Amino acid sequence: MTDRRRGEKTDAVDPGRRRFLKGVGLAGASAAIIDLIEPEMARAETPKDSVQPSPDGTLEITLLVNGQRRTARVEPRTTLLTALREYLDPPVTGPKLVCDMGTCGACTVLLDDAPAYACLVLAVDAIGKKITTAEGLGTPDRMNPVQRAFVEKDALMCGFCTPGFVTAISALLRKNPRPTLEEIREACQGNFCRCGTYPRVFEAALMASAASDRAEE
Repeated sequence: MTDRRRGEKTDAVDPGRRRFLKGVGLAGASAAIIDLIEPEMARAETPKDSVQPSPDGTLEITLLVNGQRRTARVEPRTTLLTALREYLDPPVTGPKLVCDMGTCGACTVLLDDAPAYACLVLAVDAIGKKITTAEGLGTPDRMNPVQRAFVEKDALMCGFCTPGFVTAISALLRKNPRPTLEEIREACQGNFCRCGTYPRVFEAALMASAASDRAEE
């Protein structure tokens, strides 16, 4: 900053003022986030205790994960992926942290039955929504058709991308039980397999679709 009357720089004169303003800015940003969250929660059909701000700036939130209400204490900037994997006890580790940029699809979850990258969604934005991960689609004893088809067709290698593919394809079959191969490819275009297992993934999707047809007969 320059004093126009004297043409002299004044930054070095009062460094404490800049630190103070920076601190005020951070505190104001945190308060603004909480102010934005609370009205949204008031409008949402969720319990009032879904968000509980704390003096340290963290928030105690309640998420509906795989049919269960789960509580976690997070910072406002915490992503849904981080909240699921690191802040829940026990953690939900189906969604994988791989690219952390929304480009690989390994962290795909369902938000109100629609596919979403958990690494690009703030945990606070998932409050009041139904969150479904690969764990919520089926169990080893009772797999859903897509999970079963992945096993039958050996549609996995390293496994990092598998939960994301299973979740995305399961969402597709709920919306379109009889997709074409092209429609399956399009539904999976946001999921990346570094092992190159795409042919078997697509075969598994077609097999799951056929299984759904048989179940309806």
